[in-house]
Amino acid sequence: MKLEFVKKDKENDCMHFTLKEANPNMANALRRLMMSSVPTMAIETVEFANNTSVLYDEIVAHRLGLIPLTTDLKGYTPVDECTCEGAGCNKCTVQLSLQAKGPCMVLAKDIKSKDPKIKPVEGDTPIVELLKGQDIQFVATAILGCATRHAKFAPGFVWFTQQPSLEVGNDPEALEEHKDKFPPQVMDNGKVSKKKVEDLDLYDAVDGVDDKIAKVSYDPTTYLFRVEPWGQLSPKDMFLTALEVLDKKLADLEKEVGA
Repeated sequence: MKLEFVKKDKENDCMHFTLKEANPNMANALRRLMMSSVPTMAIETVEFANNTSVLYDEIVAHRLGLIPLTTDLKGYTPVDECTCEGAGCNKCTVQLSLQAKGPCMVLAKDIKSKDPKIKPVEGDTPIVELLKGQDIQFVATAILGCATRHAKFAPGFVWFTQQPSLEVGNDPEALEEHKDKFPPQVMDNGKVSKKKVEDLDLYDAVDGVDDKIAKVSYDPTTYLFRVEPWGQLSPKDMFLTALEVLDKKLADLEKEVGA
């Protein structure tokens, strides 16, 4: 199995890489590790001192839990691995608070954190609208956890596809019959352009129409990955942490088998 870095999309904060000499099991294991075994911070409990908004405490708490928080993996330990044994301490938890009075729209940036490294990723995320005379006040506790515990801890989305290759024949008779089935973006002077298909990544748009015009095949040993974080971590941190988790799981398995 070989990894080849392709590019990083700085504008969208995404990362692309290629996994070679692999199989579907290897590719999916890496994808699942990045999505479900990389820990992030998320709000776990909320204590309301007051809430006279139109939303029940439970609804507000649910919204708070789904707000992505920037995560410091070096400064915190997953709560189930902490020496406090789940009691909660400054090594595995952080407190956040909010107090607001209407009329206003309460936003994620209004949340105050005891640790400046742990804060909402998107400050303009709406929480609740307060009318005149309404107010809300709470203290929340965020913990470091994985998506195997709850989906709110997922650091982002990862997907992959097998490496496609395109053969263009542009058979005149087949083109005359099927040219209207191809999107205009891949056509050049009435023919399918291989360069345009590859540049625009429109393999699916030409696949299966007519093999005499364009035929797409896939390499079952090479996988193209795209890593899209939701802001808690960088794509690089997602990737490297997933590899660390994989190494640990393999070491634990080797130890168990050896025992």
